[in-house]
Amino acid sequence: MVVNLSKQHSLVSNWVAELRDVQVQNDRMRFRRNLERIAEVAAFEISKQLPWEEREVQTPLGIHTAKMLKEQPVLATILRAGLPMHQGLLNYFDKADNAFVSAYRKHHRDGSFEISLEYLSCPPLENRIIILSDPMIATGASLVKTIDAMQEEGKASAIHIVCAIGCTVGIEYVERHTHGKVQIWCGDIDDELTAKGYIVPGLGDAGDLAFGSKSQA
Repeated sequence: MVVNLSKQHSLVSNWVAELRDVQVQNDRMRFRRNLERIAEVAAFEISKQLPWEEREVQTPLGIHTAKMLKEQPVLATILRAGLPMHQGLLNYFDKADNAFVSAYRKHHRDGSFEISLEYLSCPPLENRIIILSDPMIATGASLVKTIDAMQEEGKASAIHIVCAIGCTVGIEYVERHTHGKVQIWCGDIDDELTAKGYIVPGLGDAGDLAFGSKSQA
């Protein structure tokens, strides 16, 4: 299942527009905050689908029966670009366990690239709910490789993916290689992917815009 949070106009579509805007992109703090806010909205929407249970809460004047999360999810992100969205999810799921993955495009001289995954830190994942954030779903290859690596640490009961912008091609790739077992939450969805794997119109390199440029590996 894929959810486009901009399908109906809301503040999310405003924040996505600012992420894309080359004038607003000059403000790194605002760029990071917009990613964070999109993830906060996604966290709220995802929370509606998580298992819950009734618990009694003692108030100063009596007992209240409340609906509470039955279990905390594991919040995972792909370094470094995913950190602002991870913080947005953590703002809402503030008791969650956390996982971090280093997956990046390793470029070759001929212009091609492969996904290199060099680091994974996570709690036991057997029967856990995973919420994985990455600002962009371009080819989808890094997400699939990340999910495969995490599943070696235990088979999750559910996987949610949160991104700011997804490309139709990459979304379909993720769904195909995860056999439709993930739910994808996008701030917006674009249809075009260049031969070099960049989303058009997209927004550029989310990691560079959030944290500054880097040397190419």
